[in-house]
Amino acid sequence: MSRLQELLSSGTVDMHAVSTYLDELDAGRRRREVLELGRQAQRRLFDAADGWAPLGLDDLVPPEAPAETEVPHEGRNTLPAFRRFAKVFTRPEPFEGELWGYNRTSPLLQTLVGPGYYVAYPHSRPGEVRVDYLRVPPAGLSGWPPVLPNSARLSRFVYYGTQDVLRKVSRHVSIGRAQKAGRWLPAWFVLVRS
Repeated sequence: MSRLQELLSSGTVDMHAVSTYLDELDAGRRRREVLELGRQAQRRLFDAADGWAPLGLDDLVPPEAPAETEVPHEGRNTLPAFRRFAKVFTRPEPFEGELWGYNRTSPLLQTLVGPGYYVAYPHSRPGEVRVDYLRVPPAGLSGWPPVLPNSARLSRFVYYGTQDVLRKVSRHVSIGRAQKAGRWLPAWFVLVRS
């Protein structure tokens, strides 16, 4: 069991200890430990991160990143299959208070399901970010897959009608949970910024 898993298995999760631990790790070890987290650990982390520290768009795409460059966040979800993916964000130009992005998966899955484009913006609940699949950006970056509505292909069963809530864990790590029609789904995911 990794140290991160130990911190998340205690009676009450100490978010300060979790955040400090992750911030002190080198990028490779942080990525490994975060992407090992299973369903129970992700659920506990999402609940513990409620109100812990504010997550903003600058946490997802740092201010020093040039506009219209991609910032990938590697992820692991709690779905029964296809658990590894990356949420790729960019700050469009002109910047109007939202980020654009899509889900990078295997080429086969991306062809069958679709890229799962979204718009991310500050949630109505302060300190959280909404990843909204009800909206798609008008364009992607050069090299990104074609922008498709989330009602296309098999995406209608995966992304269509979904909105995610992201909460901050540490400088490079966030935790999310999916909602549909305002109801929580039993689906969590953890992200680590590359």
